Amino acid sequence: MKLARVAILLAGLAGIALAAGFVAFALSVAGTHAPANVHAEGIVVLTGGSARIEGALKLLAEGRAKRLLISGVNPSVGFKALAGTIDKNLEVVLACCADLGRDAQDTIGNAAEARDWAKARGYTSLIVVTSDYHMPRSMAELAEAMPKVKLIPYPVTNPELHLDDWWNNASAFGLLVREYSKYLLATARVRIAGAAAGRTSG
Repeated sequence: MKLARVAILLAGLAGIALAAGFVAFALSVAGTHAPANVHAEGIVVLTGGSARIEGALKLLAEGRAKRLLISGVNPSVGFKALAGTIDKNLEVVLACCADLGRDAQDTIGNAAEARDWAKARGYTSLIVVTSDYHMPRSMAELAEAMPKVKLIPYPVTNPELHLDDWWNNASAFGLLVREYSKYLLATARVRIAGAAAGRTSG
């Protein structure tokens, strides 16, 4: 009986911790803003919408970096198809200074693809472009894949998702719950991998 009460108490505390963590996560995402005047050697954008790619191309057009990797591009999609989804003023930048990464199928794959691309070009600093809600998980995976590379988050916000009103919008709330769950899994995996690497090196 005593053990049952302890188990219930621990489960309750765990639930409170998860709820508090989710609220902190949601508020952080809703309050995030893209930094001003960023510069790095390269830019990596994780596919998932034309707004992400346009945001990355605008940074490139402004001279914020030397080159851009568009990570996670469908193998059947080429430069011409991508050009049809962006502002025509950015097509020249896309054609001259962007590389298409076609191997990544998820965020872990994006991190590996970005790591290999940065290593091949000798880049030690990257601007990371993805959606605001996806940024925490992306940064966790990218930092684990290339701990010696300086990563600058550049979140892109989609006003149609209504993340600034997440507690009052069912779709926004659901999106953040799913992303928070994935973020927890990602951070747990990264910590376990780090601990295993520490034991091996020790």
